[in-house]
Amino acid sequence: MPASYFTPATFRFLRALDRHNERAWFHAHKDDYERHVREPFLQLITDMQQPLAAISEHYRADPRKNGGSLYRIYRDTRYSNNKLPYKPWQGSRFFHVRRHEIQAPGFYLHIEPGDCFAGGGMLHPESDALKRIREFLVDNPAAWKRATRGKAFGDLQLGGESLIRPPRGYDPTHALIDDLKRKDFIASAPFSEELACSSELLPWTIATFKQAAPLVDYLCAAQELEF
Repeated sequence: MPASYFTPATFRFLRALDRHNERAWFHAHKDDYERHVREPFLQLITDMQQPLAAISEHYRADPRKNGGSLYRIYRDTRYSNNKLPYKPWQGSRFFHVRRHEIQAPGFYLHIEPGDCFAGGGMLHPESDALKRIREFLVDNPAAWKRATRGKAFGDLQLGGESLIRPPRGYDPTHALIDDLKRKDFIASAPFSEELACSSELLPWTIATFKQAAPLVDYLCAAQELEF
């Protein structure tokens, strides 16, 4: 296990990419991307395999260069008004083994200048998955409170988008109406660039995933998935 994965050069590259978000610049500096961003992130994902399996045997840290846990640095511009070709950040997802069968919650680690964070949950669940979560919340409110307000949740913060009004068919006076209005069911904690460049990143990420585990477990139950 390395003393650290990322260095200040990681963040210098991402800041420069944000300033020079064009294909010619990226190709001229692709070796820097590989050395300072992609390769250390893939090593981190490799080192997450055993700790993640200890959290849940149904989740995977996949260090393949393509199709694994690491997101592509290339943006999909086909349906976006933002036509910049690259993401000035690097993220990774740690996914459920049945993700190809059903939409599932996961864990996430994000490296970006000024906005590093880790956590877990479901971002933008599709309509059927969202309906299952809301119905599960109504049927299992105490378990939701334990998952998101219990001691194990630590300093994580629930985030994401919410409806302005209660969803149709739900009691606007329900004790969990603010949670029923959620469109995202995610929890995360921020961390500094200093921590990202230190030997504490891996143990901190493992600890954060453990904090998010009750939420991910709850969302798995809502989708009838094992955790």
